[in-house]
Amino acid sequence: MRVYVPATLALLQHLLAEGELFPVSGTAFAVTPTLRESYAEGDDEELTEVALRDAALGSLRLLATDDAPDGALPVRRAVLVADIADAMVKLRPDLDDAVVRISVPVRTSDLVAVYVDIAAAESAVLAAMEVIDAADLGDEDAELTVGDAQDHDLAWYATQELPFLLELL
Repeated sequence: MRVYVPATLALLQHLLAEGELFPVSGTAFAVTPTLRESYAEGDDEELTEVALRDAALGSLRLLATDDAPDGALPVRRAVLVADIADAMVKLRPDLDDAVVRISVPVRTSDLVAVYVDIAAAESAVLAAMEVIDAADLGDEDAELTVGDAQDHDLAWYATQELPFLLELL
């Protein structure tokens, strides 16, 4: 199953150093049967975009809960795209239509691609980090701020580009 795993640049560094990364709480996103059912129309490409955007929002939440950002890395959302063949994938429609739990770590050999914010998104991401909880609780201004961050498309990187991407940041 193809999964979209929320990450941060620090988690990407960990993945490169260790060769594997266990997603926070085993949480990932995918084009699940429940997600397909929730859309009256939409092809695989559109549903994939929904799962990717949900993972990017998850990445924003990871950034917002980082108690000790060291400042060495820029604040960017990141999403790992991986094919997990032998994992037990548990669908979680009680959380959201695209949420899945995976039972194994994501290995570098599982990666298909990596998505990361470009520098132009950083100010919007910083602003959204401050209000993500308020947005979750229905504050309309906070929702707009988070939406501004989500409006920035993540840049696609091939897996072999990941070491160079992190080195150049």
